[in-house]
Amino acid sequence: MQKGYELTMDDRNRTGVTKQETLSALRKPGELYVIMSAATRMPFVVCDDETYDDEVLLYYRLDDAKEKAGHLADEKYKTAVAKIEEKQLLAFYTSLYAMGVNCLSVNSGTDMQTSIQLEELVVRKKPEQLPEGKKLVENPSLHLTALYFMQELRRLGSPQLTEELRDMQEELLAHYKKGTYILAAKEEGQIPVLKQKDGAVYQPLFTDLLEFQKFARGQKMKTLVIPAAKIPDILAKEAKGIVINPLGVNLQLQVTRQEQKPAS
Repeated sequence: MQKGYELTMDDRNRTGVTKQETLSALRKPGELYVIMSAATRMPFVVCDDETYDDEVLLYYRLDDAKEKAGHLADEKYKTAVAKIEEKQLLAFYTSLYAMGVNCLSVNSGTDMQTSIQLEELVVRKKPEQLPEGKKLVENPSLHLTALYFMQELRRLGSPQLTEELRDMQEELLAHYKKGTYILAAKEEGQIPVLKQKDGAVYQPLFTDLLEFQKFARGQKMKTLVIPAAKIPDILAKEAKGIVINPLGVNLQLQVTRQEQKPAS
Protein backbone atom coordinates (compact mmCIF):
# COMPACT_ATOMS: atom_id res chain seq x y z
CA MET A 1 0.00 0.00 0.00
CA GLN A 2 1.36 3.44 -0.91
CA LYS A 3 1.97 5.84 1.90
CA GLY A 4 -0.92 8.26 2.40
CA TYR A 5 -3.70 5.84 1.46
CA GLU A 6 -6.35 4.67 3.86
CA LEU A 7 -8.84 1.80 3.56
CA THR A 8 -12.51 2.46 4.25
CA MET A 9 -15.74 0.48 4.72
CA ASP A 10 -16.71 -1.97 1.99
CA ASP A 11 -19.97 -0.35 0.83
CA ARG A 12 -21.60 -1.67 -2.34
CA ASN A 13 -22.94 1.01 -4.71
CA ARG A 14 -25.73 0.78 -7.27
CA THR A 15 -23.44 -0.65 -9.98
CA GLY A 16 -22.57 -3.66 -7.84
CA VAL A 17 -18.98 -2.48 -7.46
CA THR A 18 -17.88 -2.23 -3.84
CA LYS A 19 -16.16 0.83 -2.51
CA GLN A 20 -13.24 -1.40 -1.55
CA GLU A 21 -12.93 -2.61 -5.14
CA THR A 22 -12.98 0.95 -6.47
CA LEU A 23 -10.37 2.09 -3.99
CA SER A 24 -8.12 -0.84 -4.89
CA ALA A 25 -8.56 -0.14 -8.60
CA LEU A 26 -7.67 3.53 -8.15
CA ARG A 27 -4.49 2.61 -6.31
CA LYS A 28 -3.33 0.19 -8.99
CA PRO A 29 -5.49 0.83 -12.03
CA GLY A 30 -3.15 -0.54 -14.69
CA GLU A 31 -4.32 2.31 -16.87
CA LEU A 32 -6.06 5.48 -15.72
CA TYR A 33 -7.12 8.48 -17.78
CA VAL A 34 -8.27 11.94 -16.74
CA ILE A 35 -10.25 14.51 -18.73
CA MET A 36 -8.21 17.72 -18.96
CA SER A 37 -9.53 21.20 -19.69
CA ALA A 38 -7.88 23.11 -22.54
CA ALA A 39 -9.12 26.32 -20.91
CA THR A 40 -7.13 25.80 -17.70
CA ARG A 41 -4.50 23.14 -18.48
CA MET A 42 -5.87 21.42 -15.36
CA PRO A 43 -8.23 18.48 -14.83
CA PHE A 44 -11.75 19.34 -16.00
CA VAL A 45 -14.01 19.95 -13.01
CA VAL A 46 -17.73 19.30 -12.73
CA CYS A 47 -20.28 19.87 -9.99
CA ASP A 48 -22.62 16.95 -9.38
CA ASP A 49 -26.26 18.04 -9.80
CA GLU A 50 -27.45 15.95 -6.85
CA THR A 51 -24.63 15.86 -4.31
CA TYR A 52 -22.92 19.16 -5.29
CA ASP A 53 -19.60 17.35 -5.07
CA ASP A 54 -16.79 19.03 -7.02
CA GLU A 55 -15.41 16.23 -9.16
CA VAL A 56 -12.76 15.28 -11.70
CA LEU A 57 -13.49 12.67 -14.37
CA LEU A 58 -11.43 9.46 -14.37
CA TYR A 59 -11.63 6.44 -16.67
CA TYR A 60 -10.00 3.02 -16.78
CA ARG A 61 -10.44 2.74 -20.57
CA LEU A 62 -9.10 5.21 -23.13
CA ASP A 63 -12.12 4.75 -25.40
CA ASP A 64 -14.53 5.66 -22.58
CA ALA A 65 -12.50 8.78 -21.78
CA LYS A 66 -12.46 9.83 -25.43
CA GLU A 67 -16.22 9.31 -25.66
CA LYS A 68 -16.76 11.59 -22.65
CA ALA A 69 -14.43 14.21 -24.15
CA GLY A 70 -16.56 14.03 -27.31
CA HIS A 71 -19.74 14.70 -25.33
CA LEU A 72 -18.07 17.69 -23.68
CA ALA A 73 -17.01 18.96 -27.10
CA ASP A 74 -20.67 18.85 -28.14
CA GLU A 75 -21.29 21.24 -25.25
CA LYS A 76 -18.45 23.45 -26.57
CA TYR A 77 -15.98 22.56 -23.80
CA LYS A 78 -12.48 22.04 -25.17
CA THR A 79 -10.89 19.07 -23.44
CA ALA A 80 -8.23 16.42 -23.92
CA VAL A 81 -7.52 12.99 -22.44
CA ALA A 82 -4.34 12.44 -20.44
CA LYS A 83 -2.95 9.19 -19.09
CA ILE A 84 -1.85 9.16 -15.45
CA GLU A 85 1.22 6.96 -14.98
CA GLU A 86 1.36 4.79 -11.86
CA LYS A 87 4.30 6.76 -10.44
CA GLN A 88 2.20 9.93 -10.75
CA LEU A 89 -0.89 8.63 -8.97
CA LEU A 90 -0.21 9.79 -5.42
CA ALA A 91 0.97 13.23 -6.54
CA PHE A 92 -2.08 13.57 -8.77
CA TYR A 93 -4.58 12.59 -6.09
CA THR A 94 -2.92 14.85 -3.52
CA SER A 95 -2.92 17.81 -5.92
CA LEU A 96 -6.71 17.69 -6.06
CA TYR A 97 -6.91 19.03 -2.51
CA ALA A 98 -5.22 22.27 -3.60
CA MET A 99 -7.70 22.52 -6.48
CA GLY A 100 -10.67 22.35 -4.11
CA VAL A 101 -11.85 19.02 -5.58
CA ASN A 102 -13.46 16.64 -3.09
CA CYS A 103 -14.65 13.75 -5.25
CA LEU A 104 -13.50 11.39 -8.02
CA SER A 105 -16.11 10.51 -10.64
CA VAL A 106 -14.97 7.17 -12.05
CA ASN A 107 -16.21 5.91 -15.45
CA SER A 108 -18.97 8.53 -15.68
CA GLY A 109 -21.53 7.66 -18.35
CA THR A 110 -20.70 3.94 -18.37
CA ASP A 111 -22.32 0.96 -16.66
CA MET A 112 -19.39 0.98 -14.22
CA GLN A 113 -19.98 4.56 -13.09
CA THR A 114 -19.16 5.23 -9.45
CA SER A 115 -17.73 7.95 -7.26
CA ILE A 116 -15.28 8.11 -4.38
CA GLN A 117 -14.65 10.90 -1.91
CA LEU A 118 -11.06 12.09 -2.17
CA GLU A 119 -10.52 11.79 1.59
CA GLU A 120 -11.47 8.09 1.37
CA LEU A 121 -8.50 7.53 -0.93
CA VAL A 122 -5.82 9.94 0.24
CA VAL A 123 -5.11 11.08 3.78
CA ARG A 124 -3.37 14.41 4.26
CA LYS A 125 -1.69 15.88 7.26
CA LYS A 126 -3.78 18.52 8.96
CA PRO A 127 -2.23 22.00 9.33
CA GLU A 128 -1.70 21.43 13.04
CA GLN A 129 0.28 18.26 12.24
CA LEU A 130 2.86 20.09 10.11
CA PRO A 131 6.38 20.58 11.51
CA GLU A 132 6.88 23.71 13.57
CA GLY A 133 7.50 26.74 11.37
CA LYS A 134 5.90 25.12 8.32
CA LYS A 135 2.83 26.83 6.85
CA LEU A 136 0.59 25.29 4.21
CA VAL A 137 -0.26 27.94 1.60
CA GLU A 138 -3.29 26.87 -0.39
CA ASN A 139 -6.38 28.61 -1.71
CA PRO A 140 -8.69 25.78 -2.78
CA SER A 141 -11.90 27.85 -2.85
CA LEU A 142 -10.34 30.49 -5.09
CA HIS A 143 -8.64 27.89 -7.29
CA LEU A 144 -11.82 25.88 -7.77
CA THR A 145 -13.95 28.93 -8.59
CA ALA A 146 -11.30 30.10 -11.05
CA LEU A 147 -11.37 26.70 -12.79
CA TYR A 148 -15.15 26.81 -13.21
CA PHE A 149 -14.99 30.46 -14.32
CA MET A 150 -12.34 29.90 -17.00
CA GLN A 151 -13.98 26.70 -18.30
CA GLU A 152 -17.26 28.54 -18.81
CA LEU A 153 -15.68 31.73 -20.14
CA ARG A 154 -13.73 29.83 -22.81
CA ARG A 155 -16.80 27.74 -23.68
CA LEU A 156 -18.85 30.85 -24.40
CA GLY A 157 -16.01 32.48 -26.32
CA SER A 158 -17.37 35.95 -25.67
CA PRO A 159 -15.99 38.87 -23.63
CA GLN A 160 -19.55 39.58 -22.47
CA LEU A 161 -20.14 38.02 -19.06
CA THR A 162 -23.35 36.16 -18.40
CA GLU A 163 -25.15 36.56 -15.08
CA GLU A 164 -23.66 33.22 -13.98
CA LEU A 165 -20.13 34.37 -14.85
CA ARG A 166 -20.64 37.69 -13.07
CA ASP A 167 -21.69 35.78 -9.96
CA MET A 168 -18.56 33.61 -10.26
CA GLN A 169 -16.44 36.73 -10.72
CA GLU A 170 -17.82 38.23 -7.51
CA GLU A 171 -17.14 34.96 -5.69
CA LEU A 172 -13.61 34.92 -7.11
CA LEU A 173 -12.84 38.39 -5.85
CA ALA A 174 -14.26 37.57 -2.41
CA HIS A 175 -12.02 34.49 -2.15
CA TYR A 176 -9.03 36.42 -3.48
CA LYS A 177 -9.28 39.13 -0.84
CA LYS A 178 -9.24 36.52 1.95
CA GLY A 179 -6.27 34.60 0.57
CA THR A 180 -2.55 34.30 1.26
CA TYR A 181 -0.35 33.56 -1.74
CA ILE A 182 3.10 32.58 -2.94
CA LEU A 183 5.17 35.16 -4.76
CA ALA A 184 8.19 34.14 -6.82
CA ALA A 185 11.48 35.96 -6.37
CA LYS A 186 14.80 35.48 -8.12
CA GLU A 187 17.93 34.91 -6.01
CA GLU A 188 18.99 38.54 -6.43
CA GLY A 189 15.60 39.65 -5.12
CA GLN A 190 13.97 40.59 -8.43
CA ILE A 191 10.27 39.80 -8.82
CA PRO A 192 9.53 38.27 -12.24
CA VAL A 193 6.79 39.69 -14.46
CA LEU A 194 5.03 38.28 -17.52
CA LYS A 195 4.34 40.24 -20.70
CA GLN A 196 1.15 39.39 -22.57
CA LYS A 197 0.67 39.40 -26.35
CA ASP A 198 -0.97 42.83 -26.16
CA GLY A 199 2.04 44.22 -24.29
CA ALA A 200 0.35 44.34 -20.89
CA VAL A 201 2.53 43.26 -17.97
CA TYR A 202 1.27 41.11 -15.10
CA GLN A 203 2.98 39.86 -11.97
CA PRO A 204 2.61 36.10 -11.38
CA LEU A 205 1.04 34.90 -8.15
CA PHE A 206 0.48 31.31 -7.02
CA THR A 207 -2.30 29.70 -5.01
CA ASP A 208 -0.07 26.87 -3.76
CA LEU A 209 3.40 25.36 -3.90
CA LEU A 210 2.59 23.01 -6.80
CA GLU A 211 1.68 25.94 -9.04
CA PHE A 212 4.83 27.80 -8.01
CA GLN A 213 6.96 24.74 -8.83
CA LYS A 214 5.51 24.58 -12.36
CA PHE A 215 6.65 28.16 -12.92
CA ALA A 216 10.05 27.88 -11.22
CA ARG A 217 11.08 24.57 -12.81
CA GLY A 218 14.69 24.82 -13.99
CA GLN A 219 15.16 28.25 -12.43
CA LYS A 220 16.67 29.32 -9.13
CA MET A 221 13.83 31.02 -7.31
CA LYS A 222 12.65 31.44 -3.77
CA THR A 223 9.17 31.88 -2.38
CA LEU A 224 7.66 34.78 -0.51
CA VAL A 225 4.33 34.40 1.30
CA ILE A 226 2.04 37.41 1.09
CA PRO A 227 -1.59 38.16 2.01
CA ALA A 228 -3.84 39.71 -0.64
CA ALA A 229 -4.00 43.04 1.22
CA LYS A 230 -0.22 43.50 0.81
CA ILE A 231 -0.02 42.72 -2.91
CA PRO A 232 -0.60 46.33 -4.09
CA ASP A 233 2.42 47.36 -2.00
CA ILE A 234 4.83 45.07 -3.87
CA LEU A 235 3.34 45.25 -7.37
CA ALA A 236 5.89 46.11 -10.07
CA LYS A 237 5.54 49.63 -11.47
CA GLU A 238 4.88 48.40 -14.99
CA ALA A 239 2.36 45.73 -13.91
CA LYS A 240 -1.28 46.17 -14.83
CA GLY A 241 -2.25 43.55 -12.27
CA ILE A 242 -1.58 39.97 -11.27
CA VAL A 243 -1.91 36.65 -13.07
CA ILE A 244 -2.83 33.74 -10.83
CA ASN A 245 -1.20 30.38 -11.69
CA PRO A 246 0.07 31.40 -15.16
CA LEU A 247 0.88 27.80 -16.15
CA GLY A 248 -2.50 26.59 -14.97
CA VAL A 249 -5.75 28.52 -14.74
CA ASN A 250 -3.97 31.72 -15.92
CA LEU A 251 -6.45 34.10 -14.31
CA GLN A 252 -5.72 37.82 -14.70
CA LEU A 253 -6.91 40.28 -12.08
CA GLN A 254 -6.57 44.04 -12.21
CA VAL A 255 -4.71 45.32 -9.16
CA THR A 256 -3.69 48.93 -8.62
CA ARG A 257 -0.20 49.54 -7.31
CA GLN A 258 -0.05 51.25 -3.93
CA GLU A 259 2.24 54.24 -4.32
CA GLN A 260 4.60 54.78 -1.42
CA LYS A 261 4.04 58.10 0.35
CA PRO A 262 7.18 60.22 0.78
CA ALA A 263 8.48 60.51 4.31
CA SER A 264 7.44 63.76 5.99
